[in-house]
Amino acid sequence: MLKKTYDWIDERLGVTPIWRDIADHEVPAHVNPANKMSAFIYCFGGLTFLIITTQIISGMFLAMYYVPDIINAYKSVKYITDEVMLGNIVRGMHFWGASLVIIMMFLHMLRVFFTGSYKAPRELNWVVGVLIFLVVMGFGFTGYLLPWDQKAYWATAVGAQIAETVPFLGPYIKTLLVGGPDLGAITLTRFFAIHVFFLPAALLVLLGLHFFMIRKQGISGPL
Repeated sequence: MLKKTYDWIDERLGVTPIWRDIADHEVPAHVNPANKMSAFIYCFGGLTFLIITTQIISGMFLAMYYVPDIINAYKSVKYITDEVMLGNIVRGMHFWGASLVIIMMFLHMLRVFFTGSYKAPRELNWVVGVLIFLVVMGFGFTGYLLPWDQKAYWATAVGAQIAETVPFLGPYIKTLLVGGPDLGAITLTRFFAIHVFFLPAALLVLLGLHFFMIRKQGISGPL
């Protein structure tokens, strides 16, 4: 049954050449699992992508119950945690994954830096990687406010004040984020929109460029 379904799809879309091109791609010797230490330091990029995928999937399920307004935001988070089946586990995955993805990405960037993988012809991919890191940091900042509790409120208020200190653009950045002089309903709505629409769109584009250049240039060699 599965083979017939695959053949039906393949006949219309021609997926076999694409799949074979991906599956048959040669992996360099220095990232071979047989070379345990070398393979270990080259796994951080893949782990980062795995955690990002987990964050996207868990975030989609959380968005099914979350209510982005100041009256019901905290109540909806509490409902997810206490009432929804496996909600506490899914929220825990999303919460801890937000920190873990930054750690894995930082380790990945350290590996790229110390092995000289940012040098020509991969310098553009390094720039894209830095942009991905900034987008992930944006996820952490915008997502922190969504539970709308005291800790989230005051941490975001401090973050908005820090953004305001940016030369020339600071006041405009704060107004764009907060939507007014103080944190309120508009702030929560904007942070939710940025968190679930704008940042994911930017992330998918940057990841597509990142993977395209990795495939085009190949996995970088050891130092």
